[in-house]
Amino acid sequence: MDAWLAVIRSFGFKDVIDIIFVAFMLYYLLLLIRGTRAVQLLQGVMIVIVVILISGLLNLSASNWLLGKIVEIGFFAIPVVFQPELRRALSQMGRGGLLTVNLLQQGGEEMVHSVNEIVKATQVLAKTKTGALIVVERKTGLNEYIETGTSLEARVSSELFVNLFIPNTPLHDGAVIVRSTQIAAAGCFLPLTENRSLDKQLGTRHRAALGISEQSDGVAVVVSEETGRVSVAVDGVLHRNLDENALKNLLTTLIVPQRTNGFPFWSRKAESR
Repeated sequence: MDAWLAVIRSFGFKDVIDIIFVAFMLYYLLLLIRGTRAVQLLQGVMIVIVVILISGLLNLSASNWLLGKIVEIGFFAIPVVFQPELRRALSQMGRGGLLTVNLLQQGGEEMVHSVNEIVKATQVLAKTKTGALIVVERKTGLNEYIETGTSLEARVSSELFVNLFIPNTPLHDGAVIVRSTQIAAAGCFLPLTENRSLDKQLGTRHRAALGISEQSDGVAVVVSEETGRVSVAVDGVLHRNLDENALKNLLTTLIVPQRTNGFPFWSRKAESR
């Protein structure tokens, strides 16, 4: 009893701040790993900890030794196996995902123009079932992918988008990357997603769209060559079968600067159908 009283008396303002900070970091960590393979990892770690505690209470020396070796191996294996998730989490934190206040920025009208031109182009491409992949850069720079294509630095226009994706032309294969109101480059190579639970019907364009959305905060618009349907990949989530109005509303929300204040919650949902 006296020990508890001593602890309570020594409890100060710094301790309160310390607890709040740790709680916030744990909460943010859970937001980062939600919907990823790291959730199963966390569950496995909790089970191992419980088993270690039980084996310690029961003095099971052989079990303790075996679990201790598993933990040692895990410290080396986890960063390798879960490297994509760790890279994505650090990238999210690096681009200001922890405490971000989004304010109305200049260039809103220009971005509305870019959205309108992208939507107009995708509708033309969808009618002719011409495959296309357009990536819009946001906070994360895409220079390493722009350098893999042909530099254009041309103003965004639906006509140019349509011409770039005409089959059997030099730049029709690969992605077009948009930076603000400029088409930065065409014929760019993008990383493919490492998600193995995707629909088998999804082709290389959709996998590249998901891949770039996992590696950055870019927004990828895909037109299927087989069905002519339009999809959008953002933050590793694929929004499929979007009509013209749904596509325009989604792109406007994601790309056009908004006057919103608050804490953004990064979440990963199941693949949209």
